[in-house]
Amino acid sequence: QVQLVESGGGLVQAGASLRLSCAASGRTFSHYAMGWFRQAPRKEREFVAAITSSGLNTFYTDSVKGRFTISRDNAKNTVSLQMISLKPEDTAVYYCAADTNPRGWSSYSREYDYWGQGTQVTVSS
Repeated sequence: QVQLVESGGGLVQAGASLRLSCAASGRTFSHYAMGWFRQAPRKEREFVAAITSSGLNTFYTDSVKGRFTISRDNAKNTVSLQMISLKPEDTAVYYCAADTNPRGWSSYSREYDYWGQGTQVTVSS
């Protein structure tokens, strides 16, 4: 059983930066692909970023590419999302997710086995 806890969300102005963190309890964290998803009010959950188990490969949705960076520290069982140049349209609840049997990486929420409770990111204009 894997538990994920996000932190680092908050209320910021457009153009600001935030760093989200996700702490995982899994014994084999280094084998998991990890992802970040977000859900804005009245919108469906969308893929944001993913990272392979090794941390050598990362993937992003087009709207955040160049602004967000996903990383992981397998020694600490953590994955992070560094966000810069935040825009009001980035406002959402951000969730980290773990795929415990990855075949590389996935942008589909169905592929992930465990989810955190989310952290709110609000960007004002």
